[in-house]
Amino acid sequence: MKVSVSMYSLNKVVQAEGWSVVDFIAYAKEINLDGVELLDFYWKNEEGEVEEVLAALKEYNLPVSAYDVTNNFVKESPEERALEVEKINDGIRMAKTLGTNIVRVFCGDLSGELTYEDGQDWIVEGLKKSAVLAESEGIYLAIENHGLLAGKSEQVEEIIQKVDSPYVRSTFDTGNFLLVHEESEKAFERLKENIVHVHFKDFRVKDAQEQINGFRSTQGVELIGTIPGDGQVNLSYIVNGLKDSHYDGWLSIEYEGFDDPKKANEEAVRRLRELLQ
Repeated sequence: MKVSVSMYSLNKVVQAEGWSVVDFIAYAKEINLDGVELLDFYWKNEEGEVEEVLAALKEYNLPVSAYDVTNNFVKESPEERALEVEKINDGIRMAKTLGTNIVRVFCGDLSGELTYEDGQDWIVEGLKKSAVLAESEGIYLAIENHGLLAGKSEQVEEIIQKVDSPYVRSTFDTGNFLLVHEESEKAFERLKENIVHVHFKDFRVKDAQEQINGFRSTQGVELIGTIPGDGQVNLSYIVNGLKDSHYDGWLSIEYEGFDDPKKANEEAVRRLRELLQ
């Protein structure tokens, strides 16, 4: 297995220091990563930056582990949903350019009175449409268990089954299952045959006296991002399970806490490499 870091893991630094994608790639080389995970919303001038990014990847000998698309199929108008399909298709084309065969995708976000059941048909419809290009290009659409919609392993599995494409699989986010009160061990056992990409993440419950805003779960519990290993996720179980499943893909760190992101990610890399020994 190979170790990567998502650019989102350094989001506070990206915003504070005005990092470009190339700046992030240079940082990734400094901390001896095997690869980098890039996202669609960090381009400042996509057309103008791509060649610079490709040159930096070549210079530092760093492959792209995954390219992340920030889509949302839970929209009531067909025209809006068509735009989301095109967003993923653009992501597939960019992944091809960047040399990765993984596009991280979302299902969507809840709004108003909509439920997962309301949005499921739209999600399946959209992913089926994008799967046509994904299959022709040999690119996996890896659904992340994200937020409160399709956050449970059962929901992710159901969508994968209904889309029924060998190129629609799972980005297994180790931490996000806590937001829907599901144990990551049980989620892993359900999804392990569908995993093509992993987000290495951890959360803890917010202390009552803390004056910070965390992520609120489906039951109203506030969770705080931690360096992997300091929270509630049994990460060794996941890593050992991946070994047993002969998974040889990427483990990509995604840190969402309040500590210094550089120090937190560097410690996360150290811990992950230790688990992989």
